[in-house]
Amino acid sequence: MHSTRPLLLALLLSAACGLSSDPAPGVSAELAEHRAATISDLRYELQLTVPPLRSAPVSGTVAIRFTWRDTSGAPLVLDFRGDTSALTPVVVNQTPLTPRTPNGHVVIPASALQQGENLVTLAFRATDDALNRQDDFLYALFVPDRAATAFPSFDQPDLKARYTVSIDAPPGWRAISNGAVLTRDSSAARVRTTHAETQPIPTYLFTFAAGVFQVDSAQRDGRWLTMYHRETDAAKVARNRGAIYDLHATALRWLEAYTGIAYPFEHFAFLAVPSFQFGGMEHPGAVWYRASSLFLEESATQQQYLGRASLIAHETAHMWFGDLVTMRWFNDVWMKEVFANFMAAKIVEPSFPEVDHRLRFYLAHHPTAYGVDRTLGANPIRQPLENLRQAGSLYGAIIYQKAPIVMQQLEALIGADAMREGLRAYLAQHRYGNATWSDLVDVLDARTPMDVRAWSRAWVEEAWRPQIEATWRAGELLVTQRDPRPDRGLRWTQTMTVAVGTATGVDSVRVELQGDMTRLAMAERPTWILPGADGLSYGRMQLDAASRDALLRAAPGLPSAMLRATAYHALWESVLAGTTAPREHLTLLLRAVPSEPEELISAQLLGQLRLVYWGYLPDSARVAAAPAVEAMLSDALAAATTVSRKSALWATFVGVARTPSAVARLQRVWRGAETVRGLVLAEPQMTALAEALALREVAGADSIWTVQRGRITNPDRRARFDFVRRAYVADPAQRDSLVASFADVAQRGRESWVLDALGAAAHPLRASHAERYVLPGLQLVEEIQQTGDIFFPLSWLNALLAGQQSVASAEAVVQYLDRTPDLPPRLRGKVLQAADDVFRAARIVHGWTGGPRLESDPPAQRR
Repeated sequence: MHSTRPLLLALLLSAACGLSSDPAPGVSAELAEHRAATISDLRYELQLTVPPLRSAPVSGTVAIRFTWRDTSGAPLVLDFRGDTSALTPVVVNQTPLTPRTPNGHVVIPASALQQGENLVTLAFRATDDALNRQDDFLYALFVPDRAATAFPSFDQPDLKARYTVSIDAPPGWRAISNGAVLTRDSSAARVRTTHAETQPIPTYLFTFAAGVFQVDSAQRDGRWLTMYHRETDAAKVARNRGAIYDLHATALRWLEAYTGIAYPFEHFAFLAVPSFQFGGMEHPGAVWYRASSLFLEESATQQQYLGRASLIAHETAHMWFGDLVTMRWFNDVWMKEVFANFMAAKIVEPSFPEVDHRLRFYLAHHPTAYGVDRTLGANPIRQPLENLRQAGSLYGAIIYQKAPIVMQQLEALIGADAMREGLRAYLAQHRYGNATWSDLVDVLDARTPMDVRAWSRAWVEEAWRPQIEATWRAGELLVTQRDPRPDRGLRWTQTMTVAVGTATGVDSVRVELQGDMTRLAMAERPTWILPGADGLSYGRMQLDAASRDALLRAAPGLPSAMLRATAYHALWESVLAGTTAPREHLTLLLRAVPSEPEELISAQLLGQLRLVYWGYLPDSARVAAAPAVEAMLSDALAAATTVSRKSALWATFVGVARTPSAVARLQRVWRGAETVRGLVLAEPQMTALAEALALREVAGADSIWTVQRGRITNPDRRARFDFVRRAYVADPAQRDSLVASFADVAQRGRESWVLDALGAAAHPLRASHAERYVLPGLQLVEEIQQTGDIFFPLSWLNALLAGQQSVASAEAVVQYLDRTPDLPPRLRGKVLQAADDVFRAARIVHGWTGGPRLESDPPAQRR
């Protein structure tokens, strides 16, 4: 029996949305709701043909089977943004017809359909927009709404379907898709691979790849795992192979135990993609990873080992959170990401018992989340979405870094058991289906006396962070919070630790922060006060002047790692606010880096060193500071006792080397005339050296580039090296030509290569010349959002602006924003996020007084 409610909903939506007229571009919320109410039991049978020539289109046929219940008279709307000339005729229930194809859709009249089961068959030619094609391989990446660029479909997350796929590819190629390989038949002309039918998945999780791949398999816990890759260094593969499989097996075991649900898909395969534009993508049965994140060098740092484990755990967690249960609409895309990151932190912990995981969570999440939440472009965790065309703009540090912090706080408030029980119930209730944040809130509210919905308003549905300050006055410790937007008057409920330095040591005070101010008795005046010293609480932790000055002296000697990490970050925030001079902070770092025993904090300090050195010092001060910075790094490198720490220090030395003696050292190491004691530099490190030397325009840079190219044995890495060449040349005209070429979408196909090249062309060493790229680069960002993958617009903006600190560049951003009042709000937010450091640096370094700022931001001082 079928309920009449979906039919009534369909009628109402059809009337309200005007579905009898042509649908607008993209998938509107109204269209998506109508289709979800009228379409069910969806299956796609795809036959794909990949031609041997990259210039020829991928083509195929798709048979779409579905149940249709709609008496409103509204037509059936499919999504397809490919070559519509190949569609005719469309066969609907064995009857050919010529459909209308307005605005990236295929419109089939209701009269051609029948209530109940239907079959629509279409031939198509795909665009390359989402197919990431190279001469001898391709991989599809359809998130969030790009399946429609390749084949006709219902391209929305809550119309899950089962897929059956066959792929014809050139001889010698391998194919991978979500379903397990059933057959692989070869002939002189082609290889045909058929794949098993999948479980229900949305279009954005469907994928395929084909190419010259090596295939490797291993069994763990009775389950076969299969890896496809293009790595030509057999020793590197052998060195990493066991860990890659073990980390997957560990994640699968942990998630099965935590959720109480066995791995919900038939097989587990993954592809290591050269220069993949994401860290990973969680297609069930066919996970894509960035190859360099899996195949680590012998000189890999602790951060890289932890990063690989976290990446694998993150993508594996998606099999349950996002794949088994999928958000109904992309406004809840954050839910799958928050639980992937939240679970990854838990999964990785037992595999690295030597690591302080509470500290790592803080360093992996808080600074990056703050990097967005301090800006005028900050966004809430949960954002409205009118059309899937804008879904890519939802992604960023707020959903990847802030949301896991918020979820960690929620778990602390309601208890780990209630959280686990709630998530188990949520997954079981919606398995192979879709759900919303409200659905999960209902489940959690039933398991705790806390009002989760009210808590959600401040933490999930509003942007920015509380401004928190702890001060001592007349025998009391006063802890205050305020909203950076005073017009809202928002208050965040959280428990935090305030650390207090006294003449005899360090005391910790727990504070329940709810209203504007919390008062605690404290008789003795402290030497310094540090709010947020637990690493769990979230906000702009402001230091009073006395505490700032005391911590600039005392931070390296603080007794606990978390205390040092939170102090260093609070001090960095004071630099960004203009209350601590960048040179003061650099002086602190010169003392702190050599003495820091915790490698995670050492990485934090090295990151701050690069930021203050390149971003917040005028060039004259940078030149003056360079000898001391290089000497400190060189001494710390010689004293380091682990390969991991040596590798991080060496990479920083290469990144900041400026004096003739330091650059000469880089040349000697590249030539092999000098070694870095205790560190084996592999091909990627030597390539980075060649690039650093070219950037510094050393004599013979062309010869260095030619020799280094000959050292690169992997064809994918060599192709990338060739692509970025013009970004490193001394001739500014060639760099200008390269950057200008990125206006052509065809030149932006390999996004990670484009970002590497743009970052080199706009490096701080070339900042003055690169000012001319700012305005034209900003003017491309709307098109880049429409044509690029989800992270590309913000990454483009960051590469364009990261080297800039001039007033001219800051004013170019303001000019662009003033001239584009109709810029989509979320894209405007991305510009403001990327430009925040430019604005701050222009104020701090040059005394600029312009630009937008939050009302609560103090005026920056020129230091």
